[in-house]
Amino acid sequence: MGLAISSCLFAQTDLDPLPLTRIEMVIDTIHGVAIEDPYRWLEDSESDEVIHWTEKQSKYFHSYVDSYPDRYKMKKRLTNLMTIGSVSSPTVRNDDYFYYRREGDQNHSILYRKHGLNGNPEVIIDPNTFSDDGTVAMDWSYISSDGSLIAYGISSSGSERSTLHLIRTSDKTNLADTIPFTRGVSMAWLPDNSGFYFTRFATAGEVPKEDEAYYRRVFLHTIGQRWEDDPLIFEDKDDKTSWPGVSLSPDGTKLIVYLFQGWSRTDLYLKDLSHPDAEFVKINGLLEANLSAQPLDDCFLILSNHNAPHYRLLKGSYDQPESENWKEIIPQREEIAQTFMVINSQIVLHSLRKAHSVVEIFDLNGRSVKTLTLPEMGTTYGLSGEHDGHELFFNFSSFNTPSSVLRYDFNSDSIITFDQVPAGIDVSNIEVNQVWYESADGTPISMFIVHRQDIELNGQNPTYLTGYGGFNVSEKPYFSRTIAFWVNRGGVFAVPNLRGGGEYGEEWHRDGMLENKQNCFDDFIAAAEYLFAEKFTSPEHLLISGGSNGGLLVGAVFTQRPELCRAVVCSVPLLDMIRYHLFLIARLWIPEYGSSEDPEQFEYIRAYSPYHNVTAGAAYPTILFKASESDSRVHPMHARKMTALMQAATGSDNPILLRLETKAGHGQGKPTSKRIEDLVDTWCFIFKTLGLKM
Repeated sequence: MGLAISSCLFAQTDLDPLPLTRIEMVIDTIHGVAIEDPYRWLEDSESDEVIHWTEKQSKYFHSYVDSYPDRYKMKKRLTNLMTIGSVSSPTVRNDDYFYYRREGDQNHSILYRKHGLNGNPEVIIDPNTFSDDGTVAMDWSYISSDGSLIAYGISSSGSERSTLHLIRTSDKTNLADTIPFTRGVSMAWLPDNSGFYFTRFATAGEVPKEDEAYYRRVFLHTIGQRWEDDPLIFEDKDDKTSWPGVSLSPDGTKLIVYLFQGWSRTDLYLKDLSHPDAEFVKINGLLEANLSAQPLDDCFLILSNHNAPHYRLLKGSYDQPESENWKEIIPQREEIAQTFMVINSQIVLHSLRKAHSVVEIFDLNGRSVKTLTLPEMGTTYGLSGEHDGHELFFNFSSFNTPSSVLRYDFNSDSIITFDQVPAGIDVSNIEVNQVWYESADGTPISMFIVHRQDIELNGQNPTYLTGYGGFNVSEKPYFSRTIAFWVNRGGVFAVPNLRGGGEYGEEWHRDGMLENKQNCFDDFIAAAEYLFAEKFTSPEHLLISGGSNGGLLVGAVFTQRPELCRAVVCSVPLLDMIRYHLFLIARLWIPEYGSSEDPEQFEYIRAYSPYHNVTAGAAYPTILFKASESDSRVHPMHARKMTALMQAATGSDNPILLRLETKAGHGQGKPTSKRIEDLVDTWCFIFKTLGLKM
């Protein structure tokens, strides 16, 4: 059954009165320019006045979405879809297979172990037991080389501020070792499982409070030792925002620290642990490039985009590890290399070809062995396997294929399905096409368009246009039950591959960052105009949506082109780009966006910063801003301030709404129950605003 479009939009008369927001003007003079900020006071999340203001905004929002006539039907359908479950590719340790699986109404995936491919699943860690309401989650896990121990991180309310715990898998006993300040940890277990190298942030009081999200360093922990006594192994004393990670050779004698410095540069440091007095050696010299490395026992491999925007693979020697001695083994090609692993003493390389996955196998000298046959144009992720094992596992999905776990056996040269979950929805009538269109400057842009096979190109199809365009992130085909639900009911789903992403290499990324950020917005606007020209939809039937950097994207688009769409969902967004870098971990993003502290960067940031480009009296579309109180990445002040400003400025009758979620973060670790609440509210907003019935 298709989406029924009402002859008029649902009545707005049941909407509560608009909450009033006081103005307290603050004027900053930045590089000689006066910058007005009427809602600076909304930055203070702890203020009683801000809390009270947020409560009134919540009531206003719910008066809109709760009055959608088909809300009960929407909740029932989305609950059914979200309780189908999920499964991950396994981590292999000898004959044991560790994997995550969620079923039914479980809030979180459970970590299981199977002994042998056909063994019975055994629960190792069940995060659903961590809290009654599901708001305490497991953020990550690292399994020791023999599978006897697992380090895992726990945080609450979606904050991602992890505390490390250790569990012994033989009897499911948690050890006494706990280590705080281990958000987003990078870890490498020692071969004898006696300890691990890991990253940890500064302790409370060790650095100024505003810097506690920085100063990430590498330590060595020995099982049973007090974490306070862990020796410091590596730190970048020159840059508090550097983000180190660790990788250890299988024999434990070579340690590589990769120092991530923004999304365009990584430095590599090597230490020979077989010599007690050895120091770290920087091995990439003056190269400014994205680098990733895997140390093996007798050499190391490097994926690099230096003089190769599509990336190439090189081999280094421990005797002469400096970059001038690296040997190219897989040159730059048309495909965009993404990640690699060594499994079965062979190189498994995952690349993108026109924004969809290709998986190839090479020997250690770079000679091609095999290209795996994937089910269709889709995406692989979660590649895993042992360096000396004979199995490769990975997840595969596409817009019309639910995620499944595939297993490639190097010995038999065969692929089988290791695990899968049902679609829970009919996908037989879903059609996927990849099209190309021109952006404002003539650059060809690719876009995936998903719709029913029996679509009528009449310009009246409700259309969901989303994108990201930043941080080298690639938008690839993926399966979403809610999008399949939307398409099944007659909607169109479109996602363009915007500049700033990684779909077409480092040049593509650089063409959408810093002073080129406007290209990303132009690409997205051109995508909408293509959909109009090809009669998929029209402005009155178009929803644009984006989250995080994608929230900045749609924020810039609706301020620059308010007539482009009927509705906007702007989630966990960056919107005040003049002050964004002053909050939480946002200084990490200066290499991508720039900073208003720099005079030249200030000019182009001010030109697109959504909060500073709202026009009083403009007829803005209906907008839903979404944010979370415990978000440790993007501060909710962006959504609060923009809501207040837009409510005061808009010249249309379209409501400007705010959904600020409690006990939730940027999205990670959110329990199924809260995901369902979020989805029901969001889709009721979409259906009501576009005048649609279930």
